[in-house]
Amino acid sequence: MPILLFGSQHLDLITGKKTTTIRKIWKKPLSPGDRLHCYWNLVSKERKKLFEAEVTDVEVAKFADLIKNDNLAHEEGFNDASELESEFRKMYPEHTNDDSLFQVIRFLKLPMEEWEGAQINEKAMITKRADILFDVGKFDKSVVCYTAALKIDPDDVYLLNKKGDNLSRLGEFQEALKCYDQALIIEPDNEYIWNNKAIALLNSNRPADALKASDKAMEINDNNLLVLYWRGFIFEMLERFDDALKCYNKILDLNPNDLEAWNAKGNLLSQIDRAEDALKCYDHSLELCLEDEPDASTWNRKGNALMELNRFKEAVECYDKALSLEHDNEVFLSNKGVAFMELNRFEDAVPCFRKVLIINPKNGDAQILMDECLENL
Repeated sequence: MPILLFGSQHLDLITGKKTTTIRKIWKKPLSPGDRLHCYWNLVSKERKKLFEAEVTDVEVAKFADLIKNDNLAHEEGFNDASELESEFRKMYPEHTNDDSLFQVIRFLKLPMEEWEGAQINEKAMITKRADILFDVGKFDKSVVCYTAALKIDPDDVYLLNKKGDNLSRLGEFQEALKCYDQALIIEPDNEYIWNNKAIALLNSNRPADALKASDKAMEINDNNLLVLYWRGFIFEMLERFDDALKCYNKILDLNPNDLEAWNAKGNLLSQIDRAEDALKCYDHSLELCLEDEPDASTWNRKGNALMELNRFKEAVECYDKALSLEHDNEVFLSNKGVAFMELNRFEDAVPCFRKVLIINPKNGDAQILMDECLENL
């Protein structure tokens, strides 16, 4: 019973597009008509059956010929023959002489009712693959899997929503909206999907429509913290700052330890020139961070609020805290340089801008600010 293991570069197996694989020649080479048991090996300790297949053709090829054949490399999931060569030299370090022999195996995926071994829940298997890829940020690959799973069950709301999330992260907002709309036909009272639709509309520069979708989510559950958070952001985009502030305050009434809400409220208060109140929010956020991982962005935002209050020395201290966590953040470095300039400490500001220019030589603002510092030395 020949067994084949496939990895993450072989996503076309799931869609049914891949019908070829290349393997080192075995002691007993395959022949047309042989049965294959094909397994997924995304994680080394996890081997789940993908499908069974019948071999339709086998071609024996020398390694020297394989590494010149871009078409075969594409079929095997590589960009070109040189990438195939690189990977095969790692996979088969003792089998890559010019005359080393490989099998080019072509196969036909069999219907599950014709399998010799135990059948599988194909939809669950594909969904699990998709979820793993989504969690590691491979959205272009996970959307392929969600699409394949939806071919099995087009009305699965979880799959529709996750495919929409993938498409949103890929910037394909109109396609994402189609997924959310289809899911909402099936589950019109799903507040999370209404909220996801609102986010996609907001990212499509349609804040008024986003608010309508958010209204629907609020009708279902007006205490959903995630809905309230994004609703506040929608109101900010519509410049309805009082309404946005009400959203963040309601979140904090429901959960006083919501770190993101404290930061969002602080950002909003800074935007509407309430720097003192913003500082209190950032301090709350930083107190909460002490129980978890330190947050560089909050230290930076607190520094910005202190700058607005002309408390430049304290701002420098905040930027130092931020930079202790993210040493090469050019925004933090620039902010620290500006704070030094406000203190007339031009000799201390110059190294900040010089480091920014090392990180990003195209940062024109840093160049202008450094030149100004040099003129004042």
